[in-house]
Amino acid sequence: MRILIALVMCMVLTKTHAQFPPQAGIIGTTAMHKDSSVFIAWANSGFINRGWQDVSDTTLGKAQVGDETYIPGPAGNGIVSLGDGGEAIVTFVKPIKNGVGFDFAVFENGFIDQTLKPGTAFLELAFVEVSSDGINYFRFPSSCLNDTTKQIDSYEGIDASKLNNLAGKYIANFGTPFDLEELKNTSGLDVMSITHVKIIDVVGSITNKYATRDSYGNKINDPWPTPFSQSGFDLDAVGVIHQNNNVGLTDLAANKLQLNVFPNPASSQTNISISINGVNEAIVEVYSHLGKLVKTSNLSTALKIEEPGVYYLKVKHDKGNHKQKITVL
Repeated sequence: MRILIALVMCMVLTKTHAQFPPQAGIIGTTAMHKDSSVFIAWANSGFINRGWQDVSDTTLGKAQVGDETYIPGPAGNGIVSLGDGGEAIVTFVKPIKNGVGFDFAVFENGFIDQTLKPGTAFLELAFVEVSSDGINYFRFPSSCLNDTTKQIDSYEGIDASKLNNLAGKYIANFGTPFDLEELKNTSGLDVMSITHVKIIDVVGSITNKYATRDSYGNKINDPWPTPFSQSGFDLDAVGVIHQNNNVGLTDLAANKLQLNVFPNPASSQTNISISINGVNEAIVEVYSHLGKLVKTSNLSTALKIEEPGVYYLKVKHDKGNHKQKITVL
């Protein structure tokens, strides 16, 4: 019995004091500078779904800084603020693939200054998910070992060595890298052809009503609230390290065919017309921005989406597949 108790205590202490790679500039860090030669490409487009400046006081409205035009290109070209629980989905000219080591990195604008406790930095965190079809997303397993007995306030710092697989772990100009090898056995995910990366702001509150949790059920405590127009995770860029230069035959076939969706944006009262030149029969699937299938129809049937929001259309036919984002007002 004493041996068993000792083993349990050892496991608890190991978990309590577990350390992950430290902040940029410290030996052992995995931070990647934006000018590193490992980056061979950058996200080229994306869209955002804003969160509130303060989810506990929605009268303040949603985050406002930046827009979708700040997503493409290298880090350092401006940020887009996601707000509490907000998200961004970014895409690439060519898919990301699982190579040796890290495969891509996410950049935020955290900082260190003299007002913060030594060894900490002001960091705002986010979950990262990937998809190989733009519909089904899979999250990297994340860890946050921050103390949750006291809320980290709006101007406090965090120790990066207590964080793992959370975007925003590193300060501005240094990307937090992710390795697709961790997800290689995930059903429904092709780690050799990642077409979409989703970044979801962590609501850093330790209040049960608003708290978000890591993959092990721990509350993620980060600076909160940040009731400003520049609220929540500030996405700077997504850099590609390993890129898939091979395009599948079905994708080539689909790229030669023009998908027409009209109108877009559409009204919730409007019939949406979908057509593809040279294709008469196809299945149209409508997915929410969270990847939930909400409607299925045929190509020849006028489509109506009653609930306002951002959706993805997946059109499947014998010559390939098409995907299209659509906004319903």
